[in-house]
Amino acid sequence: MREVATVVVLVLFGMTRGEQNDSCRFRTLAPSEQQSSISPILEKHESALLMILGFAGFSILLAITHNAIRKYIYKDAHSLDTVFDAGGKVTLSLTAVTVTSQLLWPADFLQITTITINSGLGGCLFFVLGIVLDILLFPILSVELKTKAPGAKTFLQIIYTRFGKPAHIVFCCIALFANIVTITALLVAGKSAISVLTKDASDEFIACVLAVLFGSYCFLGGLGTTFYISYFNTAITFVGLIAIVVSIAYTDNINEGMSKYVSIDAMYDAMSCIKAREGNYQDSLLTFRTRSGAIYGLSLFFMATSLSFIDQANWQSRIAAKPVQGVIGFFIAAIMFFCLPATIALPATLTYASMAYENGTHLLSQYEIVNGFITPFVLEKIMGSTGAYLLITSITMALMSTGSGEVMAVSSIIVYDIYKVYINPFRRLLTPTSCILCGRQKVTGNHEVCQCPSAAQCEGCSKDLTKRQQPRDFAVQYTCSRHGEYRHYEDLLMQHKSWCIVWVTIAVIPYALLVYASNINLTWVIFFMQGTISPFAIPLLLSIVWSRCTSSGIIAGCAIGLSGCLLANFVVSEFVYDGGISNFFINTIQDYSLLAGCVTGIFLSSVVTIVTSFLTNKIVSEDDVAREWEKTISINNPLNPWQHLYEEELSQFPPGTKPTAAIMAKIFRSARHVAVFGGLGFVTVFLVIVPAVVLSFGVLTRDQFSAYLTFSYVICFLGAVFVVIAPPAEEMYQIFRAWKSSQNRDTQPEKFTELSRL
Repeated sequence: MREVATVVVLVLFGMTRGEQNDSCRFRTLAPSEQQSSISPILEKHESALLMILGFAGFSILLAITHNAIRKYIYKDAHSLDTVFDAGGKVTLSLTAVTVTSQLLWPADFLQITTITINSGLGGCLFFVLGIVLDILLFPILSVELKTKAPGAKTFLQIIYTRFGKPAHIVFCCIALFANIVTITALLVAGKSAISVLTKDASDEFIACVLAVLFGSYCFLGGLGTTFYISYFNTAITFVGLIAIVVSIAYTDNINEGMSKYVSIDAMYDAMSCIKAREGNYQDSLLTFRTRSGAIYGLSLFFMATSLSFIDQANWQSRIAAKPVQGVIGFFIAAIMFFCLPATIALPATLTYASMAYENGTHLLSQYEIVNGFITPFVLEKIMGSTGAYLLITSITMALMSTGSGEVMAVSSIIVYDIYKVYINPFRRLLTPTSCILCGRQKVTGNHEVCQCPSAAQCEGCSKDLTKRQQPRDFAVQYTCSRHGEYRHYEDLLMQHKSWCIVWVTIAVIPYALLVYASNINLTWVIFFMQGTISPFAIPLLLSIVWSRCTSSGIIAGCAIGLSGCLLANFVVSEFVYDGGISNFFINTIQDYSLLAGCVTGIFLSSVVTIVTSFLTNKIVSEDDVAREWEKTISINNPLNPWQHLYEEELSQFPPGTKPTAAIMAKIFRSARHVAVFGGLGFVTVFLVIVPAVVLSFGVLTRDQFSAYLTFSYVICFLGAVFVVIAPPAEEMYQIFRAWKSSQNRDTQPEKFTELSRL
């Protein structure tokens, strides 16, 4: 306890004093004279067995387990919605680890060391803060989505319902592009990790392995298995990091000859003597006052937030919980993510700096550093094959978690927003708010309103579901005159869903080979490609929260914002940096180029969307506002109405009350308060208090440096305890409650709570 208390005091209040190292032999490291200093130590068959048979096979077992739970406990395995929202009742802790896992890209294991060796401790910290602030913004948005469109499975359904086909088509393209950006980053990071650890790993081998990891279990378990995989990914990552930290800092269980490089004194001497890039306080790596690190962190915040809003994979996993659980899960995820990248980067970067400082030159080429090879290089040197296995295990789990989420996201867009709307709709609707069963309007107005009964109250549907659970031929005949045809249509969608996942997975292989042939580097993929998404975030946000937003506004905002983003980036690249735009892959990811592109794109898209919407909207009264949100409330699956999920919350209103945005706002008032006040509190901590404390230091002394490392390791250990214990305990408790509830339903006459008309 004394050590922990001392660490907190040292870090938070900076009361330690010590002498800085002024006896430096070198100030600037010369470039590496060798082509490559990395020797892969895993055979190809070892990597293949570990990743394909080990992890892919394990994930398939998890998928089978999840299917059995949904079929025999929750009894909703037949529902298409369950495939893409995991039942809508994901637990708090499972939400937290899933958000952490899906934001922990394989690139974070690699790229953060590149930023740290260039910008120092400040670069690492601001990198983490940029993503943490992104996590903290999403809770209020998820509450807004649950309030305005509780039945939506993709954010594109909101666009279609509010604005019709033109805006829907535009955002379908944007959403798929966001998925492509994420998949590209995964493919490049996966290649960097696998090729540096595995002997003779060809592009074809890597592409096939990654495709298997991405899609191995998606067609069996759907999104629910992704949550389970995310748990194991986060748990293994934390445990692996603790093993690495303990080996380096607290034991002698490392390769012979490396002990002198991992001591606090050696790391401190190296970091204090290696000259940082221009913009660091006193040209030191041992400072949080770094201009380039702060600019990268700000740019990353814009890019990560934009990608979070636009990437359907983030929506489907982050709104699969009820609002209160989801909001608290986000806050826990922010804390967990805060301790992860630093614990990844610090041991690897500091050890590399210590080795390079003694050598007098970089040990890796500039190409290898840019592609994030510092992490595998150091783990291989320190721990040998054990380090290689630990790293490839963590990266493989991250690839599976994030990659499978992207496969599910693309598949959900194809099924819900392309196939159901444009290719083979169940009914050619006059408007997006027409009932899928009868064709009448679900929104009130001067027309006949839909009066279709709920499937939950339908006796014919009850008989059909009973018959469906019995041994039968594949082509079951449904007898319900109202819902039978649509139930058959959804069965067809289930088949198409499986084939869609298969073909999306297969398509990863040729796309991966195309990416590898282009030879683009990881840094460019992460920063430039994500930067091009930044103009789309505000138009999407306004379409969810602002009733006056119009189709013309969001289309114009996206188009002009993207043009401004690219133009600003190219102009700064041309006139500020040597080589101009001809040095495309280097200058377009420089700090000022990225910042100019992001800020310009976000500003233009915001202004154009707001101004155009003001000029083109037809909202003149509160009734018009209510009718606008009635459109999004009407998004529903007639066989699995969202009212079931919130039956307990809706019971406080008189039977037959039609849910509105105002009613849902009352139901989720507590969740909104938690999101707003909790979010403000955490944002204050991470945006104000943490930067203020660390920026009060100049160049860290030896004692302050040691305290900072110890503090990072302690919070990583605490995070590991939560990750390993909380999710399985909470999930088993929820499964037990569901099993008990199903037992009661089987022994008592079934009672239906009257739901609103669809």
